[in-house]
Amino acid sequence: MRLGVFLAIKLKGEEKMMLKTANKIGNEDVCPECGSKHIIIDGGSGERICGGCGLVMADNMLNEGPEWRAFSQDERDSRSRVGMPLSFSVHDKGLSTMIGQVGKDAFGRTIPTKTMFQMLRLKKWHIRSSYQSSIDRNLSHAMTELSRLSDKLHIPKQVKERAAVIYRKALEKGLVRGRSISAIAAASLYASCRVTGTPRTLRELGKVSTIDKKDLARCYRLLLRELTLSMPIPKAQFRVPKIAAKVNISENTQQTAVDILRKAEDMKTTAGKDPMGLAAAALYIACVMNDEKRTQKMIADAAGVTEVTIRNRYKGLKEALKLEL
Repeated sequence: MRLGVFLAIKLKGEEKMMLKTANKIGNEDVCPECGSKHIIIDGGSGERICGGCGLVMADNMLNEGPEWRAFSQDERDSRSRVGMPLSFSVHDKGLSTMIGQVGKDAFGRTIPTKTMFQMLRLKKWHIRSSYQSSIDRNLSHAMTELSRLSDKLHIPKQVKERAAVIYRKALEKGLVRGRSISAIAAASLYASCRVTGTPRTLRELGKVSTIDKKDLARCYRLLLRELTLSMPIPKAQFRVPKIAAKVNISENTQQTAVDILRKAEDMKTTAGKDPMGLAAAALYIACVMNDEKRTQKMIADAAGVTEVTIRNRYKGLKEALKLEL
């Protein structure tokens, strides 16, 4: 009886050891010999080596990278054989097949004239078939307008992608029907700028768009109401670099203006005021403190506000922070 119990315990112990060893061997990130996690991969010889004890864990690894070499980003892009990633700013998200330039075959030889005209007809009907439904035509026009506005205002790609998502949601809810496609697209771009904190105003958007500023504001309020978008409170600190770049203000003065705005925000004196006017007034105060000669008119023109606004915000910041200028 005692011998049987002893053999059973011994067998259970051996099973645990075998299971532990199998787990170590199955895990490629752990050395089965010493348990080290410092694994070195030698791409030249195709070996996986333990950095602790030097054990060669694998010696016949496959190189899953490309067979070509590239020494610059342009060369890498030209040799890559994969398509573009999914993009909401393209009407079909970049999933469709495109027929490229016609004239040469895969070996670079000129194709016959009859074949070339046949390929051109195929390309034309392929493009026409891509815009059969009204939704595709609507998205194509809207995404073209979004790309044009983004290029004019120098808006980053991620902001444009978010604007495309907002427009697609508006199209699904039927908000575009009966309204201008360009107006909803421009309002979606402005909403995306507000969500991401990108400093762009309705006035700037109205200058590069074909839609009036009042119509843009009306469509923007419609998107807020129907899509239940929550907008963060705009901060005046983010407007400082934009104004300073137009009037060539030094980095030290910009930092002083940002510090002034942060102190004013902590004292709750910036609530309900236009962030662009606050940023312009803080920059003017910083210029006075750092002996940089910039007039109120120069800063007002760069910020798109009036001189009266700068003077009113200047007085409010000076009294709230008790500045001696």
